[in-house]
Amino acid sequence: MSSLFARPTTRSGAVEVISRKRTLRASHSAWLLSCRHVKRYQTASGSQLPSANGYPYGPGISPPLKGIKILDLTRVLAGPTATMLLADLGADVIKVEEITRGDDTRSWNPPSAPLADDAPTASTHLPPESAYFLAVNRNKRSITVNFKTPEGLKIIRELVKRSDILVENFVSGKLASLGLGWEDSKKINERLIYASITGYGQTGPYREAAGYDVIIEAEAGLMHITGEPDRPPCKVGVAATDIATGLYAHGAIMAGLLSRQQTGKGVWIDCNLFETQIAGLANIASNYLIAGKEASRHGTAHPSVVPYQVFPCKEGFLMIGAGNNKQFKLLAEKVLEDPSLATDPKFIDNNARVKNRTELVKIITNKLMEHNRDYWLERFTGLGIPFGPINNIQQTFEHPQASWGAPYNATLTVEVEHPRAGKIKLAAPAVSYNGQKMPVTRPPPWLSEHTEEVLEELGYSAEETAALRAKGIVSVTRCHTGEADHMGTADDVCVTWKRRCDGSTAGTE
Repeated sequence: MSSLFARPTTRSGAVEVISRKRTLRASHSAWLLSCRHVKRYQTASGSQLPSANGYPYGPGISPPLKGIKILDLTRVLAGPTATMLLADLGADVIKVEEITRGDDTRSWNPPSAPLADDAPTASTHLPPESAYFLAVNRNKRSITVNFKTPEGLKIIRELVKRSDILVENFVSGKLASLGLGWEDSKKINERLIYASITGYGQTGPYREAAGYDVIIEAEAGLMHITGEPDRPPCKVGVAATDIATGLYAHGAIMAGLLSRQQTGKGVWIDCNLFETQIAGLANIASNYLIAGKEASRHGTAHPSVVPYQVFPCKEGFLMIGAGNNKQFKLLAEKVLEDPSLATDPKFIDNNARVKNRTELVKIITNKLMEHNRDYWLERFTGLGIPFGPINNIQQTFEHPQASWGAPYNATLTVEVEHPRAGKIKLAAPAVSYNGQKMPVTRPPPWLSEHTEEVLEELGYSAEETAALRAKGIVSVTRCHTGEADHMGTADDVCVTWKRRCDGSTAGTE
């Protein structure tokens, strides 16, 4: 088993908390030191955690989706998130990319991973790998195919015939116009699970509109409730609607596989950003639907619970979530050292605290401004009051829960060998089986890395592949700066992103 999955030694049924000191920023050190009394980690039953020497799924047990083939016709974030999660479970994901530039996110940089000195010569014409693309495309293979040719469509149809799952995020009706919609695809493969991810779904006045996370955030209520009450609406810091849609699609696809086991037939799954975001409004939607209550912005505060928000300290910020009377009493007595707050009629219960929110927030803020964040972190530790520091990204990965498997940070990150970028770190899959993280068996692919490999699996000879490449049906794998000096004939399309050698070709858009 790779050292990426190694854990600290165990004894008495518990994993020892690493006690060695670390060199960290001064503003962060007190918080880390406050964790020195954290109890040893145990399972719920108190038994020993699974050994790192075992297999993630148990000895001799294959990954859940081993043998499942997925045709990935998605790009950007929602679709690639869904297919990455399925790839993590062992599925063979073939990502089909636009022939001249690939997935849009390949050009979303900086930042990018620095190119390794020994990068494959077949990829030297490509730009560096963008960090955005690397984030959501692990465990996949990449091919490039020109959809707007009969030969290219033939390749895609052959892949449809061999696939268990097709995932696409084209505008509604686009693939159907190419003869690759659900009705056409199920005639090719009646067992196919066909998952469409769109902006607004397959019906309604917006069905042909493209979906963009930030636009959906605006149209579907999320941006209206995000930000400070006296400031303009804000977007969420990451593309949360895209990610949530990918999660919805991933779960629906897994259910589709179970349905196929019972019926022997595939199913068409439709997920879209608009409906996902409305469903994600949760209690905010219910407040309106049940009580007619319009939502408003509260910054980091909770509309129905007080105190439940970020507070400034003399230096830094602190999130406090005293969600019930017991926690508020502890906050008043043990942290703020003002027991009278817990008995004051204005703050006696949550209803009173919500009604007198402004006054209570001011009292707490004034007290917290007397000391820096690390002082208050020490005061909160061990009391049972929900609290936490506002961390930047570096501090997030230095969090004790993130780094207890140091030096590899084995719980939340994984190091992989990328053929073009060398060793890179990625966020690890967020799910464990039998106490083991699901392995990253493939680094994110470089553009068209597996085109020849996949065509060979489809039965194409080297000569047939060369002919397809010469006609611009699939991408070339090498390009030089010399005049007409690239693989194939002088009529080949040199696949670069921001330059072309002697030609161009249409892609999937």
